[in-house]
Amino acid sequence: MKLYSYFRSSAAYRVRIALNLKGLDYDYVGVHLLRDGGQQLKPEYRAVNPDGIVPALVDGDDVLTQSLAIIEYLDETHPEPPLLPKSPSDRAFVRSVALQVACEIHPLDNLRVLKYLKHQVKVPDEAKDAWYRHWVEAGFESLEKRLAADRRVGALTFGDTPTVADLCIVPQVFNARRFGIDVTPYPTIARIADHACTLDAFARAAPAQQPDAE
Repeated sequence: MKLYSYFRSSAAYRVRIALNLKGLDYDYVGVHLLRDGGQQLKPEYRAVNPDGIVPALVDGDDVLTQSLAIIEYLDETHPEPPLLPKSPSDRAFVRSVALQVACEIHPLDNLRVLKYLKHQVKVPDEAKDAWYRHWVEAGFESLEKRLAADRRVGALTFGDTPTVADLCIVPQVFNARRFGIDVTPYPTIARIADHACTLDAFARAAPAQQPDAE
């Protein structure tokens, strides 16, 4: 397997955790999202992923994109340990949490959106940063209410076993903290992320541990 990744990419971070949880070896190919005008936009990488985003996972003849699709592929091809619960209602719960982060919070605040706001829309840095904080805080506020009230939440999102929901929460909390967002108002989210990061698979996937870390 070969993973095209950027050490700070939330989406790539999710896949790195999944690969570690599954105990899978892979070759790491760094794609720097800022250097050289964005290496993800170069023809060499667009030949791998025409969308020009990371991650991309190459497994044999298959080239897989979109982090949640990659994670489900890994879960189906390497079912142990499972990243989704057994019952349909619990699976829906875990998927819902994952999608809330991956589809409602992250897309509004990812690098290409922030670059567009700054360079094309010409918003000042202060307004760009306020945009970032607003959407993360709004998403965390509703997610915190859900998690704090759900009996299925344990040390992690679903009991004490890592699921795809945790794979999404951890990178989002990492980035929120990196941008100076106080996560104290979201104690359940922060607790889940902090506990997950004590686990080996999550710790080895952390941005600072990657070959292209700066």
